[in-house]
Amino acid sequence: MKTAIAQQVLTHPLLTALDLQRGTKNCLQNLIIGKLSTGCKQIDDALRGGILSQGITEISGESASGKTQFCLQLCLTVQLPPEEGGLAAGAAYICTEDAFPSKRLSQMISYFRQRSEKRKQIPFGDNIFIEHVADLDSLNSCIHQKLPHLLSSGSVKLVIVDSVAAVFRCDYELKDMYKRSKHMASLAASLHRISSKYCLPIVCVNQVTDSMQSIGKKNIPALGLAWSNQITCRLSLSRTNREVDLPRIILKGSVIGGFPTSIRTLEVVFAPNLPNLSLMYVIDQEGIKALT
Repeated sequence: MKTAIAQQVLTHPLLTALDLQRGTKNCLQNLIIGKLSTGCKQIDDALRGGILSQGITEISGESASGKTQFCLQLCLTVQLPPEEGGLAAGAAYICTEDAFPSKRLSQMISYFRQRSEKRKQIPFGDNIFIEHVADLDSLNSCIHQKLPHLLSSGSVKLVIVDSVAAVFRCDYELKDMYKRSKHMASLAASLHRISSKYCLPIVCVNQVTDSMQSIGKKNIPALGLAWSNQITCRLSLSRTNREVDLPRIILKGSVIGGFPTSIRTLEVVFAPNLPNLSLMYVIDQEGIKALT
């Protein structure tokens, strides 16, 4: 039993000072955790480079706060070359709720390509692999069977689950909370294992629920502490009642902005490399942008 458990535990190779000096055993790769750009320089600066390339990053928020927009933008930035903050690979997008917003993605791609000539050569739409699942069994099947085959080729360096809350909020009754916690821990362990093995970021979207205890907050992320203890970083998105008129910009014949939109906020709730902070952002035809 001890041998079987030891084989399942994630371990990292030991590094000595001599290894660091000689640069052996891929020591730099093991020590340095890269970042994935969000596509907005101001947000990247606030996050000290972007999304962590290892572990589970949760994006929680109420409806219309921009969670899916954020994920779509990551699906595009991951395909950029490393010098632009990307990983030069595709993305796997697992949908558990609504249908994948393909029309919105096409709109973002058309604007995204106009930023440089190099981007016009990247087939953004062809490098996003979409899977729809309806329940936890289908999600586990996708993660344990389909996803490894896709990741083993090295063509995918980002996995998004939108959303993780959908499969846990509907299939369990109050008496099944202990079983639900075990299933959440098992799912998170599988995602962490994939992230560590293939050195890629895992992004999970979470819903929110009304808060009866938190002072000053109307809602909190769903799934409780059982899920919160499994994730590496939590980003909270919210929509305010304020609006701002976006300036009208002409970019190579296409119009960007020129309409009023809601101001939204991004808050770092917890992260191993970041302090608690918040910033305001808006959503236009291109995607998410920090409000300056």
